[in-house]
Amino acid sequence: MASTVGAATDIGGAGGAASPAIRVLVADDQAIVRDGLVTVLELLPDIEVVGQAADGAEAVALAAELAPDVVLMDLRMPVLDGAAATERVVARRPGTAVLVLTTYADDASIVSALKAGARGYLTKDAGRAELAAAVRAVASGQTTLAAEVGAKLIQGLAAPQGPASPAAGPRSAGSPDELIARFPALTPREAEVLAEIARGRSNPEIAGQLFVSVATVKTHVNSLFAKLGVASRAQAIALAVGSAEA
Repeated sequence: MASTVGAATDIGGAGGAASPAIRVLVADDQAIVRDGLVTVLELLPDIEVVGQAADGAEAVALAAELAPDVVLMDLRMPVLDGAAATERVVARRPGTAVLVLTTYADDASIVSALKAGARGYLTKDAGRAELAAAVRAVASGQTTLAAEVGAKLIQGLAAPQGPASPAAGPRSAGSPDELIARFPALTPREAEVLAEIARGRSNPEIAGQLFVSVATVKTHVNSLFAKLGVASRAQAIALAVGSAEA
C-alpha cells in the first residue's frame, strides 16, 4: 500500500462531480502493459487517458504537446530512460506531475527518479485502487510512495556511514549534525526538521516533537526546500540519501 509523504493519507475519491478529469499520459515500452494501464485508468470516472508513449523521448514530446496533469512513467525504456524523461518533463512543464510505475525498487532507481523530480513512485505489483489513489494524490500536489519505497528511503538515510570512530561512537546519517555537515546552508533547526521528515513525520508531528508551532515548521520546511533545491519531502530525503552514499 502506498503512503503519502507529509499529507493526509485519505487521498482516494474523485472529488466533486464538477471537477475536471485528471488528464494522464501513460509511458511504457511494453504495449501489453500500456494497454492494461489504459484499460484500468479509463474505468475511473475522474481520470482521462490523453496519450500513450513507447519510450522516454516520446513521453517528453507528448507531455509538451498534450499538457497532461500526470505522466505515468516507466523507468527502463529505450531512446531515453524514465529518469531522464522525468527530468525533462518536470523542467519543461512544472505543472505536470510524474508518477513512476516500474518493476524496480532498488535504491539507485528510487533515488534517481525522485532526484529527477518524480512526485510519486509505485511498483508494478500495485493494485488498481492503489494506482488510482496515487494518480489522484500527485495530481493534487502530494507526494506518494509505495510503502516499501518509503521504507527504503528512510532506512537509507538512517544507515550508519562508514566505520564508526571508537571515540565518537556510531553516528546516524539522519542526525542533524550529519545533515549540517553535508548541507552547511541549513540552520540547526532546519536540520532537525529534515531529520524528522526523514522519519516520516508530518508537520503537526514535527511541531509536537520540537515544541514549536505548525506554522513555524512550515517556514522551516519551505526554507530548507529552497536551500536544497527540492520541491517535495521525497526529493529532500532522496538528496540526503544520495549525498550520504557519495
